[in-house]
Amino acid sequence: MKRLTLLRHAKSGDDGSVARDFDRPLNAKGRRAARAIGRHMRDAGLRFDAVLASPAVRVRETIEEVADSYGSDIVPDWEQRLYLASVDELIDAVHAAPDRAASLLLIGHNPGLEQLVLTLVSDSNDAARGRVEQKYPTASLAEISLDVDHWSDVGPGVGSIARFVRPRDLDPSLGPEYA
Repeated sequence: MKRLTLLRHAKSGDDGSVARDFDRPLNAKGRRAARAIGRHMRDAGLRFDAVLASPAVRVRETIEEVADSYGSDIVPDWEQRLYLASVDELIDAVHAAPDRAASLLLIGHNPGLEQLVLTLVSDSNDAARGRVEQKYPTASLAEISLDVDHWSDVGPGVGSIARFVRPRDLDPSLGPEYA
């Protein structure tokens, strides 16, 4: 049994101050949301044996904010291929994870992360899957239990959602109606 946790980067700004999408920083609401998710991860006792992350600025800043309230450093392997990765590219990254790791945290972008959850969790009657299918907001965390012994065995339908937490679930002021 393996555990895959997917964290979408927090809300970034788009004030025109940067030339490349890759360089967009978090906005104030995104920083608050990332800290809320970090507290949730700490309170839930989540631990990770390996961490993979996109090197985009908004992902780096999300990790800093999450780690601050999580109370522990999060030291990822930075993988350029995770920047705006497709579901196939994300599965390739998961397949390459070391088998000694029972739990993997992957931090990146949509639509790839949402598509990965929907690919790995096939039960359309799962309420959490339905919430993911509806929308996988920024700074949301999905934890998937995988019925596999090796990361290389991860594929369609092998998972079930153990948790799906959006920032607004922790603090309603982080919801879209408070933009």
